Amino acid sequence: MPKMKTHSGSKKRFTLTGTGKVRSGQAGKRHGMIKRTNKTLRNQRGTTILFHTDGENIKKFFLPNA
Repeated sequence: MPKMKTHSGSKKRFTLTGTGKVRSGQAGKRHGMIKRTNKTLRNQRGTTILFHTDGENIKKFFLPNA
């Protein structure tokens, strides 16, 4: 069987924490900021931890060697 390759786009979008959780950038910050509240924009700074089942899927299908 051939080896599984890591998805190149996923390498740029997701990182793993020390405990194995998947960290990603916040969604919804590309355009349309004027209609969002200041609280929403504050909370969307930085990165976030994915929900555990989403993180498991990312690790299984896109980051198998990480």
